[in-house]
Amino acid sequence: MTTSPRRHFASDNYAGIHPEVLAAIARVNEGHQVAYGDDDTTAELTSVMREHFGPAAEVFPVFNGTGANVVALQAMLRRWEAVVCATSAHVNADEGGAPEHGAGIKLWTVPTSDGKLTPDLIDRQAWGFGDVHRAQPGVVTITQSTELGTLYSVEEVRAIADHAHSLGMRVHLDGARIANAAASLGVAFRDFTTDAGVDVVSFGGTKNGAMLSEAVVVLNPDAAPGVDFLRKSSMQLASKMRFVSAQLLALLTDELWLRNASHSNAMARELQARVSGIEGVTVARPVQANAVFAILPADVTARLQERFPFYTWDHVTGEVRWMCSWDTTLADVEAFASAIAEEMTGRIWTTVPG
Repeated sequence: MTTSPRRHFASDNYAGIHPEVLAAIARVNEGHQVAYGDDDTTAELTSVMREHFGPAAEVFPVFNGTGANVVALQAMLRRWEAVVCATSAHVNADEGGAPEHGAGIKLWTVPTSDGKLTPDLIDRQAWGFGDVHRAQPGVVTITQSTELGTLYSVEEVRAIADHAHSLGMRVHLDGARIANAAASLGVAFRDFTTDAGVDVVSFGGTKNGAMLSEAVVVLNPDAAPGVDFLRKSSMQLASKMRFVSAQLLALLTDELWLRNASHSNAMARELQARVSGIEGVTVARPVQANAVFAILPADVTARLQERFPFYTWDHVTGEVRWMCSWDTTLADVEAFASAIAEEMTGRIWTTVPG
């Protein structure tokens, strides 16, 4: 069975594995190494991660982002505590109830217009402390970049962390696309995590060129005890962990993470520029990372999805999401923009960046 060379714009999860990541997996496929994380590659990963997040960082590789989030939040919460998150947060909207079913975690959700929490928005659910009838707010989780493609500035993350800590709460950052955020902001990972007061990070690699590799990165050990035990009981402990660790190590070597993320971000900006010149297409949100949100007529969306698969984000408004990946090319963007123009106008024409 052969795969189509056509690029999809549905998700950066659709992209393949970066060749440098594949090569890293092959390199560690020699001889024997101690299992369950006591191998040389995982030790090297921890050392490199500390260069990015600080000397106190503890690193726990896992298989996927949902696993990273569930393990991290379990470790950060006591049994009677809950998580405050945006309604659009991945832990609430896209993890199949894993926090609730897998870990018994109560989610206090807050509607947001842009996917971002603020101290004031947190306060809509961070109340009732001491009330035995209400699950106690214990953790604030934010996503960087958000599910709506927006970014928190360093100052915004710091304000959230300061506010959460003043309430006795802890802060978790879902970094499924942390590389895209850092590349777009032009800052180091630790600038909007360790130095901004974040306690625990779910560090994502899969969406940025890895095969299956994420990690729970504990920045404040007092905020998340027992991650090693919870990782095992949550079925996220890899026996041959060197193959998971090698992928993240490859991304962090020679700034591959930055090259990949910068490219996917640039392709999203290019796509925005090209579709902005098409009559009838509305770019619905700022393009700050590697996602473009737009509003199209439903019939146009249906026809386009047969040619270039992508997701409908809001069936009421007609909003759709287009994701660019590390392997998206300018030719892919041109072809997709041309198809959009053809469907919108009934003829093929070349769009000009607006």
